[in-house]
Amino acid sequence: MADTEPNPVEETEDGETEVEEEEEQEEEQEEDPSYYAEEENRQEESKDDPLAWRDSQEEQEGEEEEGEEEEPSREETEEEAGAAQEEVAAGVQEEGALKPQESTTPVTTLEGLTLTDSQLIASGTFPETHSDSESKHSLSSEHSGSLGSPLEPLGLGVPNSEEQLMGSPKRQPSDEFGEESDQIPQDELGQERRDLEPELEKRRQEETVSYFTEEKEKEFLPEASIPKDSLVATTTKDVLFQKRDSDNVYPLTMTWKFGWNSSLPVYYIRDENQRVLLYASAHTAVIYSVSKNEQHHLQGHPNGISCLCVSEDRRWIATADQGPSCLIIIWDSFTGIPVHTIFDSCPKGHGIRAIAMTRDAKYLATISDAEIQRICIWRWTLAAEKPACSLDLPKEYGFQCEEGDVLTHSAPNLTEKTFNKLVGKFSQSVFHLNLTQMLSATMEGKLVVWDIYRPPPAASASLGLPYIKPCKLVHVQKEGITVLTTVDSYIVTGDVKGNIKFYDHTLSLVSWQSHFKLSAIRSLSFSKTPATPPTEKSSYPTDCTLKSDLFIIRNFIIGTSDATVYHLKADETKLEKLFTEPKDAICAISCHPYQPLLAIGSFCGMIKVWDYEKKKYLFSRVFGKGLGVQSLTYNPEGAILGAGFTEGTVYILDSMSLQNETPQPFKYSRTCVTHISFSHDSKYMATADINFTVAVYVLKVRNGCRVWEYLARLRSHRQSIRSLLFGVHLDSNEPRLLSLARDRLLIEYNLVKSYKDHLEVLDIHKTEQENYPTCMIWYPPLTKERFLLISTSGYKVKLLNATTKMCRKTLLGPVFGSPMEQLQLLPVRKAAELHKRYLVFINRDKVGLQILPIDGNPHKTSAIVCHPSGVAGLALSYDGRHAFTAGGWDRSVAQWEINLRALEAAVSLGGEDLTPFYSLVPGGRKGTFYRELEDYFYYSQLRSQSIDTMEIRKVSEHIHLSEVPFVMRAIGFYPSEEKIEDMFNEIRFSEYVDSGTMTDKINLPNFLKIYLNHRPPFGNTMDAVRRSFDTLGRTNAEGQKVIRREDFLTLLLTKGEHMTEEEMSNCFATLLGLQPEGWNSEPAASSGGSEMRFEEELPDEITAEIFVTEILGLTVSPDFGQDLTIVSEAERDV
Repeated sequence: MADTEPNPVEETEDGETEVEEEEEQEEEQEEDPSYYAEEENRQEESKDDPLAWRDSQEEQEGEEEEGEEEEPSREETEEEAGAAQEEVAAGVQEEGALKPQESTTPVTTLEGLTLTDSQLIASGTFPETHSDSESKHSLSSEHSGSLGSPLEPLGLGVPNSEEQLMGSPKRQPSDEFGEESDQIPQDELGQERRDLEPELEKRRQEETVSYFTEEKEKEFLPEASIPKDSLVATTTKDVLFQKRDSDNVYPLTMTWKFGWNSSLPVYYIRDENQRVLLYASAHTAVIYSVSKNEQHHLQGHPNGISCLCVSEDRRWIATADQGPSCLIIIWDSFTGIPVHTIFDSCPKGHGIRAIAMTRDAKYLATISDAEIQRICIWRWTLAAEKPACSLDLPKEYGFQCEEGDVLTHSAPNLTEKTFNKLVGKFSQSVFHLNLTQMLSATMEGKLVVWDIYRPPPAASASLGLPYIKPCKLVHVQKEGITVLTTVDSYIVTGDVKGNIKFYDHTLSLVSWQSHFKLSAIRSLSFSKTPATPPTEKSSYPTDCTLKSDLFIIRNFIIGTSDATVYHLKADETKLEKLFTEPKDAICAISCHPYQPLLAIGSFCGMIKVWDYEKKKYLFSRVFGKGLGVQSLTYNPEGAILGAGFTEGTVYILDSMSLQNETPQPFKYSRTCVTHISFSHDSKYMATADINFTVAVYVLKVRNGCRVWEYLARLRSHRQSIRSLLFGVHLDSNEPRLLSLARDRLLIEYNLVKSYKDHLEVLDIHKTEQENYPTCMIWYPPLTKERFLLISTSGYKVKLLNATTKMCRKTLLGPVFGSPMEQLQLLPVRKAAELHKRYLVFINRDKVGLQILPIDGNPHKTSAIVCHPSGVAGLALSYDGRHAFTAGGWDRSVAQWEINLRALEAAVSLGGEDLTPFYSLVPGGRKGTFYRELEDYFYYSQLRSQSIDTMEIRKVSEHIHLSEVPFVMRAIGFYPSEEKIEDMFNEIRFSEYVDSGTMTDKINLPNFLKIYLNHRPPFGNTMDAVRRSFDTLGRTNAEGQKVIRREDFLTLLLTKGEHMTEEEMSNCFATLLGLQPEGWNSEPAASSGGSEMRFEEELPDEITAEIFVTEILGLTVSPDFGQDLTIVSEAERDV
């Protein structure tokens, strides 16, 4: 039993009875079927209802006089309701705790400010146009909303014009509602409101008709984004999971989300005919129907969702994220449509840490995630881009008040000396059932009771500001409290031991649920439908009071720390497990080669297998503590599943039962196994770990049984291994094994000559000298020549000859913020589709499609953000219809439907032949750059035929191979000798496979393609130059990275693609203007003189800036900051 104490709350019995009677009346109303119809009508008629977003022009004009006649009656009703409100709920925290007592009609003006027409309507001050009974009905609903009744119909006080702005997630201008709305305090009511009421009443009667008649076409319609037939405006029930016969128009469409963020709450948003849950998964909010086993995804956040909340009636959902360009989005849960998006909620990009919505759903409260947190109150129903008021929380707590926007902050210092007891860390806070006190739960199993002190509404400022004060510390249980909430007449707690306890308003224990043996409770969400009254068939448990009354409570959803979600049916005290997902990072995924099976591995040691077509969980296995799954791969037959673990263990499992295929797992590595690969005949299995080691296992027959045995391992690389790939020798059916690492080495192993504890290396090839490789695959046989495709960190794709490993082509890869990190060839469904192949790739945070063959056409690729925090794995279904991405630490896996027709349509719209490539150069086909390129191209023909010759010129469409580097440098691309050799090979062998002859010339269209594919995708940058100086230089007395003059010249002559003295002399003579253009030095005669000139012209210490601007003669572009352009008239014109 919990350690309870006397009632810490001073509450009269009469007051308690009033609350109980009101709740009973409301429950009886909701049980009546006609009540829902009446509520629906009320929502359509109430001026505060966000669904009543428009009235026709004819209705407003016809009922204007009737609205004027009923105005005095409405004012009297307001005064009576206001008096009753002050008497019954003087201490109710209302309107987001902005003022202690406010009128229910929001007004955003102060003395000396004038409201515009749109602001008058936004404040809800236009005359009522309904009948007399409707007016009273609407007013009653409005005042009940101010009291914060959880059973009231949603009333948001949204005007027609502004509410229609909420239907579009597009960003609205910050000054859309006038400059005054951003400068005046929101909700400044009280005496000023009463003083302005007669004047505003007269004015709104005069201006409303003209607004809806004369100004409607030019003001109302342009701002509106939700028409009359909008789903948000017309839908009164859930339509999310209705069948829609519409084709996908995107190449990749998310169809399912596996896993969820168990650190955030799961909400119970529907329970009438089906159980519908809301939870967050990476950057997507998922609405999941348990009964239909369907999901609806709320997509739009650029970063992972950090917090979410729902309105009291579960109609509105608010989600927020953390990171650059963070957003706050409000969704309609009936339709899944975003009704309002708040941009730039945190200008510095910290994001939102917590979010909450008032009971009437009019306001959002957010807390930023910055070091100095900011609290903001948003009037989202007015589509406001700026908060109504905000406050920066200082590091030292105290009273804070910002000028203009009134938002007070009270943070009393609560220590062990306050109550002479250990308090513990706070976990969650809620308002008490009486709304005049607050409760804070601690990890010591205690509840802190806070009194809320408010000055009277009409009191002067000298009486002070509202504040809170701790009045009692109640030790209610031994276990730390992780969840604290209220429902009906109970205060509910969940703790670290999985217990759920219910207390009454005196904090006396009423009931508890501890026999389910759950892990720590993370969230509790109760049904919005009240509990059904007990009948003969009911089996409600009894409470733990002396009376042993029936304990009647609503059904609720439980979320636990082990990422499990349960549903508790209170009538039967029946606990149903809805789903269990991995609670740690997911990096390993693999698809079965012949069946619709997806294996998911997590760092928590769990492997789950799903039927991804039926979205059905099949079976799973949880390994021992410390065994985190890092890699998973099915063998080509699909009979076994290889699993690599974070501590170096390798398991070979049966794919249908996940039981061990070997007596003991292999443990030949001490570190994480990152890659597992099988040969085409399943006779070999290879693994790679983070210690740069490759291990090989072989399948042998022992005593008539096939047994996997360890063969050998070798630490063959110096940096992390990026790919481990099996292939087939062209002249035989024997497997070949290759590994590619960040050290730029491509190593092939000789499996035939390898033996126990000896792994033979067949060949070592360096891929390039500048960028490092990221992944590799076998290029499909679209041509006669077989290639190995390697992706690099420079956004390039290289095609290497499968036998000689000579670079045959360098192509521009997808450029979507980061280079490709994993590649897979999309399987084909029919043999007729072998001539048209596609690649699926992932980079840091996106998944994309690429049409083959790759040629640098930017329209052949498409990508979409899949995991903002990083993609950890990629898998493809056996039929090529689906792609799967693992999100690592966001603990989710996304399933994507592939629509190749949409991608092909984008390619056709991009143009044919050279049209897509012209768009990659400044100005396009008719721009200055391309005209300069044509001039350089034809000038190179004159140069190759000698400038001074008097013979007849031979003008052709080609230039000689030797002229290519000079033209490249002339247009601003400075390739290394290695890149020049790659370009030469690409041109020479371009027709060799088809004709057997090599080419020594190139035309302008092909030259343009080679230039675009080989040049750096983002130009030459200062960052790259500084990185070189950081590596080669030293730090001087001023803290700058510099290279001494003598060292600089030595590096040019001895390191890398070093220069000869003659080449260096020619370069410096041209760059420093020591000799006229065209001068050639004679090394024997003038070498010493040139060095003397270099000594005189070069500074003693060379920085990156001096090297770029003074030696190379380049300048930092003012438009792009870090881009370098040549200081010449031609390039400046470009």
